[in-house]
Amino acid sequence: MKLDVIKLDGKKAGSVDLDEALFGLEPRADILHRVVRWQRNNAQAGTHKVKTRSETSYSTKKIYRQKGTGGARHGSRNAPIFRKGGIYKGPTPRSHGHELTKKFRKLGLRHALSAKMKAGEIVILDEAASEGKTAALAKQVANLGWKRALVIDGASVNEDFAQAARNIDGLDILPTMGANVYDILKRDTLVITKAGVEALEARLK
Repeated sequence: MKLDVIKLDGKKAGSVDLDEALFGLEPRADILHRVVRWQRNNAQAGTHKVKTRSETSYSTKKIYRQKGTGGARHGSRNAPIFRKGGIYKGPTPRSHGHELTKKFRKLGLRHALSAKMKAGEIVILDEAASEGKTAALAKQVANLGWKRALVIDGASVNEDFAQAARNIDGLDILPTMGANVYDILKRDTLVITKAGVEALEARLK
């Protein structure tokens, strides 16, 4: 499939052929859901922690005599039944991540690209190059109508462009190896440079 290539000033710079195997699939929500869930679970810190009855700081002395009080038989203020006592079966530090095969992760990325193509939210950019001035780039982005955009460049990102884009709200830039399903789907516009298209095709074939 052919798509027009534009420059940052909005002028056309030819066209590019996109691989049907990457951009022409029928997007499947179940595949995208599984990959996004894998990503978000791996990103979760899992540092939540509560104190058990062996970690709370009360005296171990028996709180009152065993018999004759008319109340229940208790031996420790650290018991979970008491206020400020230990927590029973509470959360402990652990990893929330789970495995997902490399083949399936690649498939998820192809479906994410296809979903953006089907929605008409892909823009092919000639090159992500800038003078390093935020104001100039912000004006170009506003003229192009990009509000929440992700720019995917080639193997590396142009330093001047990255510096100019750093302080623009709603504009993010990643190298090809950083392209992922979650970041692609949560942006309104996916901008891929010509170098990025070539690198993506090489990565996902």
